Amino acid sequence: MAYSFTNSKGKTYFLHRKERSSASGKTWDFFFFAGDLRPEFAVDEVPEGKHVVEMASGLPVLKKKE
Repeated sequence: MAYSFTNSKGKTYFLHRKERSSASGKTWDFFFFAGDLRPEFAVDEVPEGKHVVEMASGLPVLKKKE
């Protein structure tokens, strides 16, 4: 089951992850929220050390825990 977040406006977003790489070959995980569920990129839980914050526009984002 993919992690979902419902914002204050009632719209549901799903958390996804893609692996990205730079020209030098370094790879990292790119997390993003989307309004539709993309099963091949879906994530079941928020990554450790992060939490979800809602922007003024209603879009959810991941931020580092302080």
